[in-house]
Amino acid sequence: MSESPKVSVVIPVYNEKATILEIIDKVRATGLVSEIVVVDDGSTDGTRELLDTIKYPEVRVLKHEKNAGKGAAVKTGFASVTGDIAIIQDADLEYDPNDYKALITPIVEGRADVVYGTRYGGSARKVDSLCHYMINRFITTFFNVLMNRHFTDMETCYKVFKTEVIKKINIKSKRFGVDPELTAKTAKMRCRVFEVPISYVARGYDEGKKIGWRDGIATLLHILRFRFFN
Repeated sequence: MSESPKVSVVIPVYNEKATILEIIDKVRATGLVSEIVVVDDGSTDGTRELLDTIKYPEVRVLKHEKNAGKGAAVKTGFASVTGDIAIIQDADLEYDPNDYKALITPIVEGRADVVYGTRYGGSARKVDSLCHYMINRFITTFFNVLMNRHFTDMETCYKVFKTEVIKKINIKSKRFGVDPELTAKTAKMRCRVFEVPISYVARGYDEGKKIGWRDGIATLLHILRFRFFN
């Protein structure tokens, strides 16, 4: 791969009026991104109207008329990207785009097809709740046992792919099942996967965090589904 690959960023967004413009500015400020594909997943809080004001040539906004879930938004975004590398970026401010350089390096150097940014790799992060940490670790361990992998953070937002890899994946999950689905399918494809430490600033449910314990249970079922079925 070229030392200056075209990097596409997919931002699925649902009701993130307070942060969407700031995260777009942070992504642009990295100087590494050629294309930003924002997929509004039926927002009702004014996010859509804010997105209509964006005039940056590298930013494209796609819209779902009704809320369909993160997986559906990621699928729409991936279908539209044109870069050599595709990064998933949440619309909140938990993840820092300044980590992009470290995330894409294993792919640029030809050592990886997929890179995950791990929140548990020893870099700076805001201390999260013990409950959320334990649930995440249990889900990741459950996945590792079933798939014979050794991830430290399967549920991370920062998943980075060679675009040729994600174009081969037919995403079926509508909601947060997209995380185990992408991880299981790239494992079955025998992709070379790296993990890179990232910084992380967790937000609470009072600040708009959307994933809950029901999604954790659903994720376990998705892992079983994508381990034994397609």
